[in-house]
Amino acid sequence: MDLTRRRTLALAAAGAAATALPLGGRAAAADADPYDALLARAEQQLTGVPFDADDPDFAAALTALDTQATAWWRQLDTSAGRTALWPDLSPAADPGMFGQSYPRLRTLATAWATPGTSLTGDGAVLAALVDALRFLNTGRYDPARSESGNWWFWEIGAPRALMDTCVLLRAHLPADDLAAYVRTVARFVPDPDRRTNSPSLAETGANRADKAVIVALRGLLARDATVLALARDGLSDVRDSGKNSLFRYVTSGDGFYADGSFVQHEYVAYTGTYGSILLGSAGQLIALLAGSDWAVTDPAVTVLHEAVDRTFSPVLFDGVMMDAVRGRAISRERARDHTDGATAVTYILQLADGAPQSYADRWRAAAKGWILRNTQTPYAGLVGVPALARAKAVLDDPAVRPADRLTGHFVLADMDRIVHRRPRWACSLSLSSKRISAYEAGNGENLHGWYTGDGMTYVYDGDDLDAFGDGFWPTVDPYRLPGTTVDTRARTDLGTGSGTSTFRPKNAVAGGAVLDRRYGAAAMELIADGSTLRAKKTWFFVDDAVVALGADITASDGRTIETVVENRNLHADGAPRLVVDGHRHPTDLGWSASLPDARWAHLEGTGGYVFPSGGPLHALREERTGTWRALNTGADTGGSSTPVTRRYATVWFDHGPSPVSASYAYVLLPGATAAATAAWSRSRPVRVLTADGTVQAVESPRHGLLAAHFWAAGTAGGLRTDGPGTVLVRRHGHGVTVAVADPGRTATTLTVELPFPVRRVVRADDTITVTTGRRPVVTVRVGGSRGHTHTAELA
Repeated sequence: MDLTRRRTLALAAAGAAATALPLGGRAAAADADPYDALLARAEQQLTGVPFDADDPDFAAALTALDTQATAWWRQLDTSAGRTALWPDLSPAADPGMFGQSYPRLRTLATAWATPGTSLTGDGAVLAALVDALRFLNTGRYDPARSESGNWWFWEIGAPRALMDTCVLLRAHLPADDLAAYVRTVARFVPDPDRRTNSPSLAETGANRADKAVIVALRGLLARDATVLALARDGLSDVRDSGKNSLFRYVTSGDGFYADGSFVQHEYVAYTGTYGSILLGSAGQLIALLAGSDWAVTDPAVTVLHEAVDRTFSPVLFDGVMMDAVRGRAISRERARDHTDGATAVTYILQLADGAPQSYADRWRAAAKGWILRNTQTPYAGLVGVPALARAKAVLDDPAVRPADRLTGHFVLADMDRIVHRRPRWACSLSLSSKRISAYEAGNGENLHGWYTGDGMTYVYDGDDLDAFGDGFWPTVDPYRLPGTTVDTRARTDLGTGSGTSTFRPKNAVAGGAVLDRRYGAAAMELIADGSTLRAKKTWFFVDDAVVALGADITASDGRTIETVVENRNLHADGAPRLVVDGHRHPTDLGWSASLPDARWAHLEGTGGYVFPSGGPLHALREERTGTWRALNTGADTGGSSTPVTRRYATVWFDHGPSPVSASYAYVLLPGATAAATAAWSRSRPVRVLTADGTVQAVESPRHGLLAAHFWAAGTAGGLRTDGPGTVLVRRHGHGVTVAVADPGRTATTLTVELPFPVRRVVRADDTITVTTGRRPVVTVRVGGSRGHTHTAELA
């Protein structure tokens, strides 16, 4: 099984998860030569040596490495007249082909250099590797050539794998050969700062981090102090006075945002792939150069430390990376949510080794919890020897107590993502706007990502961590993604051409507000792509309930419009009970029903659903078959044509053809029993106050909570605003807390009149002024706040 380009880099960088060699110790054998010492450390990052190859805990990782390397060794073409190293990567002069050939050579070299494989120290393997590197460097990945095709293969994919391979084989490569490879990489990656094929383009985010590692390895192999300094300085962007530093919070474009967002490609929420790569590559380089003359000493590196808690922890659930932040990687067969999650955990543990103790202790406890709770796809089966060595040290340390699941509500406003976390489950929303793309596609990837940013709702359950990782994407109906309101028109494949592209809809409103780190409200104005469909969608998060409301659902194209409540993956043979209003429905595949008056439903093993306004609802059980190839035909990420079959339970509202001001209301109760769902439906602990095109609002008397999104000036539950915005107010024994946001980013100020008296201000953001009294007025300067939440505590 081949590896995707990002996954290949991820595994290589994850090698840095082995315990870093001190500059003394094993490296002392290099007679204190700083280059040899750091090269020994770089080799250890790739192999994990020293480790006990007889330790059964490493058996699975060694077997996986050996199996993959042996398969490629057997298929390697060593004939004199060859045009490629492997028949499926021909001709090798094609960028996509040599770009995939080098990672295979790295895998062979890693198996050769790692104790405990069938290829360890094999002379024939070594000779073939030396010969194969020469072959690729002659007329294929050759400094005399100009770039063509995908730049990434020339400037990141091939050079990174080539430099890694040279590190592993350095003592056995002829000096002229090694010098030639260094020259080749210097031609295509002269520095981390610029795109070689487009010198006016500054590198940012993960691409800059990747290139910094490549330049550092080149500097070590060439024994060039200037190049090593260039690599280190690339992390902080010394060349451009920190403009593109990886250690700064950005307010637009690529990088880490102070609110926990991470964006790459200017408009894409990408924490789970590019964000993770940045964390891994920057962390690897920090570990590689630690204690040397080129050590990373930028005090702003704390931005990377803070990112673990702000950016990564909210979107990791028991070690699973949420698909809402994986971009086009959701279409990659060999990079599931578990795989990208394990990679992120590895990078966090890597960073912990050089971080201040307070950070390191917290991260190790979190990682231990993630690893121990994920028994469906164990971490040990997803990572290599170096990463496993580091994780094993944490797992075996009784002083590290596994942390509980993170709980709370997170509004990642700068990338249009919402995450609500409870002790047993988590829910994430994937929104989009004129600022953040609805999807990214290209180079044959993510061909059916049409509706993934239209309010898709992911529910992660601790008892079913494979809901989205077990064949979901090739088999789910892409027109019926949970949480979306869609025009049922037929769509054509996205991203079939070269390069990547994004689609940003025209709506301004996408985002929400958070109160007391526990309650939340979110909104998105839907302006559909290629359709007249418009809708106003909101979600309210109150402890264990998610209330979803839709209003002004209008279209004029003559096609049916649907809102999807649920489309749950039941896996290969699941047949859970579906109970509606106390009546059990058939588990037969193909069963469907119209449920015009349904008030509640329960799906065994998933949870409950309440419909405050009834239907018109429809339900369906079906078995669906698809292929990963239908989603991804990428040169190095393309899926297989092997059929995948999964079962689904689907519930949706049918708004009919060309609806005018249609609406919906439903409540998600993840993990609830049927009895609890029925009781919730009767008692309505969270009540819908209003759900029209002006205001959508709910209240929870038990919590003293009133939450509303105003599409225009209006009133709800006595709460009044003079314009659009999201407002949450909670009365409790000690006073009143208020949260306000402008997810449309259109206003300068928003005035909120509260329905109860306030005597004084206990605390307020400096953007808030309060006029106390019997009908207090809260005025919020929302202009320039990029949709972030403003809060106040009153009494």
